Amino acid sequence: MEKVRIQKIIADSGYCSRRKAEQFIEQGLVKLNGRPVGLGDKADPRNDLITVNGEKIKAEGITLRYIKLYKPRGYVTTMSDEQGRKTVTDLLTDVEERVYPVGRLDKNSEGLLILTNDGAFANDIMHPRQHVPKTYRVTVNEKVDEDTINKLMMGVEIEPNVMTAPCVVTVLTEEEGRTVLEFVIREGKNRQIRRMCEAVNLTVKRLRRTNIGGVKLGMLKPGEYADLTKMEMKSLRMSMGMSVKENTSKKRGKRR
Repeated sequence: MEKVRIQKIIADSGYCSRRKAEQFIEQGLVKLNGRPVGLGDKADPRNDLITVNGEKIKAEGITLRYIKLYKPRGYVTTMSDEQGRKTVTDLLTDVEERVYPVGRLDKNSEGLLILTNDGAFANDIMHPRQHVPKTYRVTVNEKVDEDTINKLMMGVEIEPNVMTAPCVVTVLTEEEGRTVLEFVIREGKNRQIRRMCEAVNLTVKRLRRTNIGGVKLGMLKPGEYADLTKMEMKSLRMSMGMSVKENTSKKRGKRR
């Protein structure tokens, strides 16, 4: 069998994304047949033994899963947490596969999160070149005027010399002491929506992601999850302008 780059084998196994696999290699945590490897090294997925921090990588025969989850507030988007905080994977009570989040939502934010064990897919959807649209429903304490909306849409400076890309911002509802905005962005800087609001002196009261690449939160309640449907996978493919594997099962998880 033709040899393949080790970071791709790890990603294809569902252990983690390709980018994370490269980090593990750089940290000296990956071994091929007992010996440390470098970023350019290749292996035979069928016959070579690959380990990450001592854990054997299963290169073939994996069942690929693509899951959408309503992340509640108070959960962190990690596989484990040194501080003992609740993680999103704690909610996946009957998912046997080792899935991990594609992208992040901070602890105090809620809404749509995609998880998978398809490393190549995760790497593709997170790559900056894809510009996958993401929609957020954001409640702020202040009244928001047209000038502020225009600033947000044109791009604001969220840290020295770092500007956000143009986006779409719409006022959904407006009442005394409360304005609900909809943001549609195509990039994913850390805590971007909150930092954008801070840059124009808006106080975020609630932030919920409702759509990723055409995949909607739908009727899911906080803590519930479901496998992506064929149509949802098709929507993601269209948003990325490429082909990804499909999963058509519709298993729904229990609410926590």
